[in-house]
This record gives sequence, C-alpha cells and structure tokens, in this order.
Amino acid sequence: MHPDERNAWLGLALTPGLSAKQYRALLAALGGPEQIYAASVSTLKLHIPAAVAQLIAQGLDTDRIAPTLGWLDQADNHLVTLADADYPQRLLEITDPPPLLYVKGHRTLLNNPGLAIVGSRNTTPQGALNAENFAHSLADAGLTIVSGLALGADTAAHQGGLKGAASTIAVVGTGLDIVYPARNKALAHRIVEQGVIISEFSLGTPSIASNFPRRNRIISGMSLGCLVVEAALQSGSLITARLAVEYGREVFAIPGSIHSPVARGCHYLIRQGAKLVESAQDILDELRWQTPATPHQVAAPQDDPLLSAMGFDALHLDTLIARSGLTAETLSAMLLERELMGQVATLPGGLYQRIV
Repeated sequence: MHPDERNAWLGLALTPGLSAKQYRALLAALGGPEQIYAASVSTLKLHIPAAVAQLIAQGLDTDRIAPTLGWLDQADNHLVTLADADYPQRLLEITDPPPLLYVKGHRTLLNNPGLAIVGSRNTTPQGALNAENFAHSLADAGLTIVSGLALGADTAAHQGGLKGAASTIAVVGTGLDIVYPARNKALAHRIVEQGVIISEFSLGTPSIASNFPRRNRIISGMSLGCLVVEAALQSGSLITARLAVEYGREVFAIPGSIHSPVARGCHYLIRQGAKLVESAQDILDELRWQTPATPHQVAAPQDDPLLSAMGFDALHLDTLIARSGLTAETLSAMLLERELMGQVATLPGGLYQRIV
C-alpha cells in the first residue's frame, strides 16, 4: 500500500468521534479513504454527524497520525486495512469487521486457519493444563490458536500454541503499545517473536471494560471454532462463544466437575448445543480436519493399576493409599514417575490428578 493511502486509512481511524460503523458506512458510500477526504461536508453529513464531517473536511491531520507512523517505522509493527490482501478474510464474514488492525509480529499468520481457545481468568490447575495441551495438539495439527492474552486459560492457550507448529494469535483490547495484563509482558514478547498480536484499538488505548466484548468478536470471527475450557456462568468466555454461534462457527466445551463453579459455563454451553470434547482429536474430527496424529499426545497405558485407582478427580495421597493398598513410599515413587511421563499432575494442597 502506498504511504499516502496508508496515512489516509490511519487518519480516518484516528478522527475523534468517528466510530468503526461510521467508517465502514463512508467506505461503502464513497470508496477509499482518499475519496472520503476529497468529499464535501454536505456529502459527508449524509453518513456521519456534522461535527465529525467538519473534522474530516479539514483534511488529514498529520500531527495526529505522527506517533503511530513512528510506531510503524519499528520492526514487526504493521497496519492492515480492509483493502489489504492479508486482512483476515474470516473477519469479512462478520457484521462489523474493524476497518483496520494494528499488528505486531508475523502478519502472515492472519489468514491461517484458526481455533479460538478461551476460558476463565481464575482457571484451575487442571483447566490451565487442558488449555495448554489442547492448544499444543491443535497447533501441531495446523490450527493457529487464537485467544485474548488474559490471565488463566488464555495464557495457557497461547503457551500451548507457541509450542505447536501453527503458533498463536493474541487479540487484545488495548493499544499495542500497552501490555495488559502487565504480568503477561514476557509472554507478549514471545508471541511477537513466534506469532502475532493484533488490536483494532489505537495506540495509547487503555484497558477499558467495554473494549473486551469488541475484542471477543474478533477472536470468534477469525476462527473456525471456539473451545471454552472453563467458564463461570457470568463470563466473557460465554460472550465469545455466543458470538461464535452468531457467526456460524463451531463451539466446543470441556466438561468439568459438577462441584466446580468454573465448569458451570461449559455445562451450560453443552446443554445449549456446544460439542462436548475430551480430546483435541474430537475437535479435529468435528471440523473434518485432515492431519496426521500429533507426536506430542501421551497415551495412558490401558492396564496401569495406579491410573485406574486414581480415576479423574483430584485426590489426596492418603485416599490413594487406601484405594491402591500401596505404601506411601512406593506410591510417591510411582506418582513421580507418572508425573514425569505427563500422566499425572501435582495440584496445590497435596492433591494429585490423572490427566490422560
């Protein structure tokens, strides 16, 4: 894209009072941003408020766009507009695609087939492990993992995606010069190196609650389907899932304990028609995704008496001693061996849980 055209796209995006919906209306009526800047106030007023029309009619405000142009001069920073060939094509299928995206990292990932993975910020250890393992397997199968860089399930999903072949996309609700939450700064740097971070919000936009549902629509819109790992009944993850349904995407949910508040959102989704999944392969089968088996899946021996005794609920060592009839010393050694094999996880409070 020629710099003048890019600057016009950016100038309109940074015009005070011009919403994304109004921006799209101008594009539909008048053509590209350069044609919009050339239009008269009376023509502009047919589509947008008079005060905003007056601002646009004054021409491109070079001072307003200068900080973003400086940001774009830095390595790995990009602006992707509706006119660009690498604009995410699946976003064009939703009702309100953003006119432009701020992009940091590998923009070539934007049109990879994607799978959204979302869940609770207060995920359980098992939930975080599920998110990471599902993401790893799905990314190795060729699906780029799309999530929101939040703490909890999102963080685990990105970590799993980074381990896989197709990497990960983080969609954020702030400007790309801000890392939110700050605790994910190191993760954000890794994503820029191996994946990509995107936002529709201009530089300097802080964390505002109303921005996150808008972020969620992009997560759903860019993806073939949405997996909810854990979620309470009042959860942003359910918003993402609802949007996925509206956009005609598949929705998947992992069931959990009937006693866990972060399982209730998943159980609600399953009652509403979401696909119950127990493995990444369930998702690949539902999507009719053709891929060889991933080398990272750990198979549980079918005749392992310890794993059979554990079941799938978290339990204390004393309970397991009673179930298995083994001594504490023998049992501890066996648990350590299976933990190293990726079959058992150690949880807070001296609990153990089978994970395969």
